[in-house]
Amino acid sequence: MVVLASSVSMSSTTAMMGSTFLYSQQPQKPFFILPKSRNTTHSLSLSSLSIGGIPPSSLRTPAVAVAAAADTTQSSPSSTQDQTTKKYYFVVANAKFMLDEEEHFQEQMFERLRYFGEQNKEQDFWLVIEPKFLEKFPNITKRLKRPAVALVSTNGTWITFMKLRLDRVLAESYEADSIEEALASNPTKLEFEEPEKWVAPYTKYKSGWWESFLPPGSQKPQA
Repeated sequence: MVVLASSVSMSSTTAMMGSTFLYSQQPQKPFFILPKSRNTTHSLSLSSLSIGGIPPSSLRTPAVAVAAAADTTQSSPSSTQDQTTKKYYFVVANAKFMLDEEEHFQEQMFERLRYFGEQNKEQDFWLVIEPKFLEKFPNITKRLKRPAVALVSTNGTWITFMKLRLDRVLAESYEADSIEEALASNPTKLEFEEPEKWVAPYTKYKSGWWESFLPPGSQKPQA
């Protein structure tokens, strides 16, 4: 049998039917039932009570709750480093093809450079001769004749377009913490044989045309 009380303090107890009931101030919600036995003293502590239906393990002091929240919101050590990392996209091929044979490539490069100048946009594409980042792509390097040249840009959409435009190139992407790291190259010497007979209706580009697209501060390769 349960006796309902609408206003009884938490510390008050009522003996009934051989058991002791402890009531809260809310009606119809007895917290627990302690069997009544003779010659036995029951010691109650706050940690053994459920208050308002909340388990004891959920009861925390404000200081403990604040400390727990700080632990969950603490940033990882690598979050700052991730902010400095930038993604670069590239197409790469043999230097002979990229710089001496594929006239359409030269035209595309000069046209884009002109467009950036008219729009006062900062150049975001470069030619890298024998780039060091190729060491990360063994599946690509084993398919390349050397020396190799890569067209690198932070604009992935444009690199995809150039891949389709040039056709005989390989494409990939990588990440670097600085532009110096991204565009680092190995010293090399470029040697292109002049064709015996030039049959195209336009004048052949002179050797060294690519120097306008080398990364700032890079050494000009010997031709």
